Amino acid sequence: MLNNLVEEFKIKPNSKCSLKNHDTSYTSVYKKDDAIPVLEGFKAEMDELQEKLYACNKQSLLIIFQAMDAAGKDSAIEHVMSGINPQGCHVSSFKQPSSEEIDHDFLWRHYKALPEKGRIGIYNRSHYENVLICKVHPELVLKEQLSLSFKNLDADFWNKRYESIRDFEKHIHRNDTVVIKFFLHLSKQEQKERFLDRINEPLKNWKFSAFDIDERQKWDDYMAAYEMAISETSTEKSPWYVIPADKKWFTRIAISNIIVETLKSLDLQLPELDAEEKNKLQECKRRLESE
Repeated sequence: MLNNLVEEFKIKPNSKCSLKNHDTSYTSVYKKDDAIPVLEGFKAEMDELQEKLYACNKQSLLIIFQAMDAAGKDSAIEHVMSGINPQGCHVSSFKQPSSEEIDHDFLWRHYKALPEKGRIGIYNRSHYENVLICKVHPELVLKEQLSLSFKNLDADFWNKRYESIRDFEKHIHRNDTVVIKFFLHLSKQEQKERFLDRINEPLKNWKFSAFDIDERQKWDDYMAAYEMAISETSTEKSPWYVIPADKKWFTRIAISNIIVETLKSLDLQLPELDAEEKNKLQECKRRLESE
């Protein structure tokens, strides 16, 4: 049984997001035994819709992933997008900004990475880091070559950042880039289990850093930062979706469902050939068949 998960996980505009009200282990009507065929069905739909998006070459889709460490962003991108034609999809992973990027405003490097028309762009972390980790670690803001001190990092400063993000997303939507944003909502206990798994499994050791444990101590600060960012920037045209992330198999189903429904909402149609082009097509067919 398929279920449309768009409305279940969308954060309505002008509403307050309280992450405590979102069950991290929720799986809706789905069962793990059905996960593979359900996901494969969504991937097949996504592949067809992406081909239409590419052929139309009029709109693009930007998918943003944000999460705490070990929430499964990388694996979700890998499994959900594995059926997409690589020519029509690009993943951008944003790490610590370079010296050149620091010399520009905080949105500059993200604007540069936007998908071209006809393509899907994926941000593995994004401009939201500037109101998430930067809010938990305000010292990072002082490295941005701004004329600021700690006393300037007040509520008004952060409100202006949220406003800049809303304006940025409004601008790109106005120019035919559709934006959807996923927060993979992981429980603190599940993060602990995944960290231990990374430590105990030699093949996963490379994924673990002692820094992850330091950041885990700031869990409540991060949850507050996410709640504020989501509440301030979930809009009608660029919505946030809070996705349960304790069960990876369901996380992938939910993300796939929402991407498919978003692409369907664009009412994509393959380009229609005019009479002259159709005649040329038939002439080419005759020539090929006569060889």
